[in-house]
Amino acid sequence: MAPFPVQADCRRFYGAPGTNHVRLVPPYEMTYEGKPVKSIAINKKCADSAFRALTQIAKEYNANDRKALGLSIYAGCFNNRPMRGGTQLSMHAYACAIDFDPARNQLKWGKEGTKLANGKLVNVPRLSLPDCVAFWKAWEAEGWLSLGRTRNFDWMHVQAARL
Repeated sequence: MAPFPVQADCRRFYGAPGTNHVRLVPPYEMTYEGKPVKSIAINKKCADSAFRALTQIAKEYNANDRKALGLSIYAGCFNNRPMRGGTQLSMHAYACAIDFDPARNQLKWGKEGTKLANGKLVNVPRLSLPDCVAFWKAWEAEGWLSLGRTRNFDWMHVQAARL
């Protein structure tokens, strides 16, 4: 497991936003907005661990399962911006966070979902369901953190930084 910093120490550990990037070639087919992902711009200090986590995910899930669960829907890594609703830099600014399948794992959705008047449950993050546990364990084995599993929001997001 990699010794990743707390969020407040990311600049010191990873460097200034937009620096120290390498290209990670995913070990399985991924798409971004329906187009194939050839590589991911990621900080060099977390690239190897991300590759190992993705390789483990490829071993745990076949291509059909990865597609059905949204594990092959890449939604970004480097993005120099503040955290949503905040002023501190996002972990994406340091290229130490990766998002998956944002349409089915929206920022404010919690694993309990929303119960409608007719009793139907909606807005349950796809990555919060039991068949995705091996996905999260692959990341956690490498020291990455899920905001969904730790804080019950932003289930699309995994980061190489502690809270």
